[in-house]
Amino acid sequence: MASGPIMLVPMCLVENKDEQMSVNEKALKILYKISQPVVVVAIVGLYRTGKSYLMNCLAREKCGFPLGSTVQSETKGIWMWCVPHPSKPNHTLVLLDTEGLGDVAKGDPKNDSWIFALAVLLSSTFIYNSMSTINNDALEKLHYVTELTELIRAKSYPRHGGVEDATEFVSFFPDFIWVVRDFTLELKLNGHPITEDEYLENSLKLIPGLNPKAKISNIPRECIRRYFPKRKCFVFDRPTQDTSLLARIENILESQLDPKFRQQSDNFCYYIFTHAKTKILREGVKVTGNRLGTLVVTYVDTINKGSVPCLENAVTTLAQLENSAAVQKAADHYSEQMGQRVIFPTDTLQELLDLHAACEREAIAIFLEHSFKDDQREFQKKLTEIIKNKKESLLLKNEEASEKYCQYVLDQLSMALMESISDGTFSVSGGHKNYRRAKERIERRYWEVPRKGVKATEVFQCFLTSQVSIEKSILQADKALTQGEKAIAEERAKKEQAEKEQEWLRQKHKEQQQQIEAQNRSLEENIVQLRKKLEKDRDEALREQTRILEHKLKIQEELLNEGFRKKSDEMEAEINRLKNLIESTKKDKTPLIARALDTLADELSATLAIPGKLIGKGLNALSSLFK
Repeated sequence: MASGPIMLVPMCLVENKDEQMSVNEKALKILYKISQPVVVVAIVGLYRTGKSYLMNCLAREKCGFPLGSTVQSETKGIWMWCVPHPSKPNHTLVLLDTEGLGDVAKGDPKNDSWIFALAVLLSSTFIYNSMSTINNDALEKLHYVTELTELIRAKSYPRHGGVEDATEFVSFFPDFIWVVRDFTLELKLNGHPITEDEYLENSLKLIPGLNPKAKISNIPRECIRRYFPKRKCFVFDRPTQDTSLLARIENILESQLDPKFRQQSDNFCYYIFTHAKTKILREGVKVTGNRLGTLVVTYVDTINKGSVPCLENAVTTLAQLENSAAVQKAADHYSEQMGQRVIFPTDTLQELLDLHAACEREAIAIFLEHSFKDDQREFQKKLTEIIKNKKESLLLKNEEASEKYCQYVLDQLSMALMESISDGTFSVSGGHKNYRRAKERIERRYWEVPRKGVKATEVFQCFLTSQVSIEKSILQADKALTQGEKAIAEERAKKEQAEKEQEWLRQKHKEQQQQIEAQNRSLEENIVQLRKKLEKDRDEALREQTRILEHKLKIQEELLNEGFRKKSDEMEAEINRLKNLIESTKKDKTPLIARALDTLADELSATLAIPGKLIGKGLNALSSLFK
């Protein structure tokens, strides 16, 4: 089930009017309500080539995206259809249909380039739809791919010439599918049958020769091979030979379509449903519907300002919003769980601190799961401070509940004693002994009452203090005792009072130690969980770097096999840079993580107000984890 609204019909996501793009707020609200990961499939191609029909097939609907029945392009901007994913549980399939490229009615051809770039940036699977064959003419019409280095940046400060950006495109570009419509050729090469994928790869081979025409023709081929490591091809026969049916293809029966075309459509949809990836950003961050909405707004705003969309900046913007939400989600979980688990007053301080530690551990895990790119750990520090404040509030509430309950218990137990004192019951011969018995009975019954909480000793100590002058008066008025016995009794009462005060002070000291140890555990928990996340992120970065390296080695080998030794040699510096980066990442892994954790430890120690002596002990223990 989708965790957001189910769209019965598609809706315009990015409007393209008067050479200006804008995001449709209604469509944006739909995306913001989708908390599930999304598989984003975008399709581009020349206008009137049947893109919308394919997208309707993926939505498993005959009607939806407007097909149009004339030579006029129907789809303007980018249209969106969010549907439950048919084969990935708890995922949403987001279909993006784009306006036709090359529409002569459009004033500014630059808009086509921006639509193409947006489709690449937003999708996890990018479909290019064309007609007839993949030949030189078809590749030249795909010139938009050669402009991507001018329209997209990977980093805020790329190296000159866009070299670094082009190199890094492979790390975040979508899978590439070329769909060829009305295909009439035989899938054969040199007289031997070939697959659709082999047909595509053969078409992307570079044209030998040094003449300018060959060089120009090779540019889109090189770009597709460099930017899109995973490529796939589908060819489609004509849906029907009856041209009158083509104009109303969404209304005709399945039986009226060519059986081969139906089979090809089924194969295409099955592949998308089973192989199209979840949209993922760097560091393995899954894109949800609401994250996709933020990316759309960020990219379109950047384009409208005349700037070039930058993946790093967009991810930073997204991280700021997501990390704030992650802090809130984690803090809310802590409050909710403490509210459910804590019964005030707790029997001991340690009981409350243990519950706090368990809920804090869960909150930190939730934050780290939903946050990313928190390089300076400002959001983790903010969460630590919020939880610390919430804990202190709970400690105060626990003390107040305990004090109130203990006072109530003591008032009930001492009511008869106080009445006797007021009535002068103990102001008689032998009264001091009776008073002592009554007070001892109150003490025994008081300590028999369960779950009085952290203020039990302090409240009782206050009661004893309030009785000191009363007992002294009763003692002095007791005529059954000699002066010597009174002196001994008074000394014994003072000693007992002092012992009770010492016991209370020992308890206070113990509770202070428990508080400090709890703060130290908070520090350790933050560091241990962050260490796991940093190691996971580092491993993800290594996998990504290795994948890019393998892709570039494959391209280098292909160039060499195709006779382009010079181009192959030119990639050597790029490949060596990647190899050095991978080795550096492997070698520096532990020190980098240790430095990050040391920095966090210092900052959180200040936030948690842990005494320096105990911080040192805690960090010494933690440092053993990195060896």
